[in-house]
Amino acid sequence: MKVSPPKSPSPLTLPDLLGRRLALGLLPVVFVVSLAVAQVGAQADADKRRSGYQDMGAALQKMQDDDTANPGMLFVQLGRQLWSKPAGAANKSCADCHALADMKGVAARYPAMPKDGDKPIDLEGRIRLCRTAHQQAEPLAPESQDLLALMALVANQSRGMTIAPSDDPRLAPFRELGAAIYRRRQGQLNLSCAICHDDNAGKKLAGVTIPEAHPTGYPLYRLEWQALGSLKRRLRNCLIGIRAEAYPSDAAEYVALELYLMDRAKGMVFESPGVRP
Repeated sequence: MKVSPPKSPSPLTLPDLLGRRLALGLLPVVFVVSLAVAQVGAQADADKRRSGYQDMGAALQKMQDDDTANPGMLFVQLGRQLWSKPAGAANKSCADCHALADMKGVAARYPAMPKDGDKPIDLEGRIRLCRTAHQQAEPLAPESQDLLALMALVANQSRGMTIAPSDDPRLAPFRELGAAIYRRRQGQLNLSCAICHDDNAGKKLAGVTIPEAHPTGYPLYRLEWQALGSLKRRLRNCLIGIRAEAYPSDAAEYVALELYLMDRAKGMVFESPGVRP
């Protein structure tokens, strides 16, 4: 039996959406097992790599699977409202230039090299560039609610697709930089990303399974944060966790790392918005 997706709400802020869901008792709970989830589960049979989804307990998996329970979907709904909202001196909305259907597959192949650019940008950078160049509006602040909502909306259009990094040869040196950062020991704990997520993946740290660090669900909702967050936020948290100095929020190192991580996850199922502990 096919379950129709929930209708888009009338224009509301994210707190309004949360309040309405609570007032309605979170709505009747109907678990919707999507094609994406089936693919994630089947992936283990053909591929030894593991998504963070596979390392979670059944309760969190069900939270991600059900669009009426996944808190990340509230950001997708808000993003849908912002998509059609004119902004800036140009008084243009995202919808004036792009059909939402055209966003299918976009998040699964970012970061990418922009037209006439000399360095790659991630999905956040693409949205910020569109806002300043085409809408002639102020850029949205990193990790701001509106930016995350637009990222969640665009990323959600690729849910269930396989990660397919760009083969643009100009990306090669940046991807190599990301690989070098991934393997470099840093901070007072003298750890690298590889030590945790390659050598010790699957083991427990503070009761939580150490994941293989495949970015299949970003932006995603972390219970630790009680909010949606980007991959960049997760990378900054990791640097702070090993007692290293985090890069500035606009540093090229984050995009280089994401390039490498997406290449490392090539062929895995994209599942945003994911849910994680």
